[in-house]
Amino acid sequence: MSLAAAPVTWGHVASEAARRLGETGVADAQAQARRLVEQASGYEGGEYYVGLTKAVTQRQLAYLDNMLDRLLAGEPLQYVLGRWGFRGLDLMVSPAVLIPRPETETLAGLAIAELSRRDPPGGVVADLGTGSGAVGLAVAAECETARVVLTDVSSNALGVARANLAGLGRAAVRVSIGQGSWYNALPQSLVGMVDVVVSNPPYVRDDEALPANVTDWEPALALRGGPDGLDGARQILADASRWLSAGGSVLLELSPDQMDRAADIAVAQGLTVEAIHADLAGRDRVLQCRSQ
Repeated sequence: MSLAAAPVTWGHVASEAARRLGETGVADAQAQARRLVEQASGYEGGEYYVGLTKAVTQRQLAYLDNMLDRLLAGEPLQYVLGRWGFRGLDLMVSPAVLIPRPETETLAGLAIAELSRRDPPGGVVADLGTGSGAVGLAVAAECETARVVLTDVSSNALGVARANLAGLGRAAVRVSIGQGSWYNALPQSLVGMVDVVVSNPPYVRDDEALPANVTDWEPALALRGGPDGLDGARQILADASRWLSAGGSVLLELSPDQMDRAADIAVAQGLTVEAIHADLAGRDRVLQCRSQ
């Protein structure tokens, strides 16, 4: 039954959306229904409960009904909404880019912490394989002295990153964008000048099973990292010493079971492994290396 036939307050619409989601086995049906209602109604955050008493227009109902149908068909909530939060940023997302995840917020936080320890704070950051721009834009927003370069081989991904850059505000003047594979997208003037290389490269093994809502929607180019999942990490670590400034750092988000192998690769490329950092769930998630 279409929600267009449902009662006319947002409270009734939210209940109906949660019921339909729950019937399909969605575990967080109430939360997802709320996100749809917030998107369609404009009543977000603290205004949500006030909005539940308000009348709904037919246009708003049609918009919410379309989003609900997409969600029921298996499309991830983030793509249905077309936006997702990341460290306080409201980012545009689409199937051209990975959905920003909490693990990657850890990666961004470590890059920001690394810049804050420098004397003076700040420096040049290369966000390789930026996707939506989440990590690099968070660094630019939270570190006022950072200069950030966002790179990606995908023109579609960079279109999303540019849209998010446009919404960054004053910090956008310290951000530039380049298209290409890893370091090939950086200007030669940055050789030996990059203080932090940060990346969430594809690290899923080619034969590794993933949930359908990932494989059917998120870009394989940003997910699959070769037979052992480390193809991207190898390329980043192999050329890092050429691009890093003295004492510069590489921060890579990887799978917990890849850390030992990735650390060996880093050492073989003349880098010092400084730390392996856990994510919010306590799993090894970010490899930190430093140039000698």
